[in-house]
Amino acid sequence: MTYSAILDEFPKLRVLVAGDVCLDRWCRYDPALALPSRETGIPRIGVVATAVTPGAAGTIASNLAALGAGEVAVLGMVGVDGFGYELRSALALRGISHELLVDAPAVPTFTYTKLINAQTGEEDLPRVDFVYTNPLPESVERELIARLERTAPSYDLILVSDQAETSQGGVVTPAMRASLARLALARPDKLIWVDSRLRAEHFRHAVVKPNQQEAEAASLRALGRVDYPQLRRRMQARCLVVTHGGKGALVVDESGQRWVPAKAVANPVDICGAGDSFSAGAAMALVVTGDPLQATRFGNLVAGITIMKKGTGTASPQEVRAVAESPIP
Repeated sequence: MTYSAILDEFPKLRVLVAGDVCLDRWCRYDPALALPSRETGIPRIGVVATAVTPGAAGTIASNLAALGAGEVAVLGMVGVDGFGYELRSALALRGISHELLVDAPAVPTFTYTKLINAQTGEEDLPRVDFVYTNPLPESVERELIARLERTAPSYDLILVSDQAETSQGGVVTPAMRASLARLALARPDKLIWVDSRLRAEHFRHAVVKPNQQEAEAASLRALGRVDYPQLRRRMQARCLVVTHGGKGALVVDESGQRWVPAKAVANPVDICGAGDSFSAGAAMALVVTGDPLQATRFGNLVAGITIMKKGTGTASPQEVRAVAESPIP
């Protein structure tokens, strides 16, 4: 299929993104306003402008919407706070349904605050993260799983974003992983695509996409050695897709290990969110084509477009068509 033929199928797809939906706050500060506090003497950070975007699972959802998916919804947890309001508004602005988000009054909205120097345009101060390190409240976990099991059958694709890097994890708990595994077994026609930073080896019966570092760590935890074919068998994964940044990705399935190179991109502007844009493009392409190699090539192309944009950029169908209007071998 050509890239255009794949893109033409995207408006027919209904996609659910389940996992750690967070808020990215991009705060531009003026160094000239770093006046010391009269009370403490500590210089202040004078923020002069703020923009917000959906982050983590929200970044994947934004990429899906930008690529033309017919319907995109997110399932996750959000605090009853100002950041939660901003997150819902940012999702709605992009045409992403947030009705499946579960309100958690005792939990802060998962938020990344990024401080950008207004004079240089660079992020040069430590990020300020609002995280939750306690176990997920049982009532919230039950409601998340209930909503997943109730709504999943109506979607063509489920993308799982397990991004929390705390020891307790985030929204994607062991109980949710078990629910996803049951769903995959009951509906083998449904594609479940997983992106997990710290727990890839615990998912079953899905397509799992770690980057090289995450895959090696998962394999070492599970097997004591780096062995991707055995890791895939252990996870009973339909396919393991290990991304290697701008070099490409390794596809591991029943046919063995096959390398899919990416087109070289000179001087990328910002690689933040490249994995999310790859997942959005590759997962939808896999639903359309059924071919992991074609899907990986498409994901590489989408990621190559987004890394030429500041922040967690997205790619439009027009941009994809402009880059390549040729058959995928």
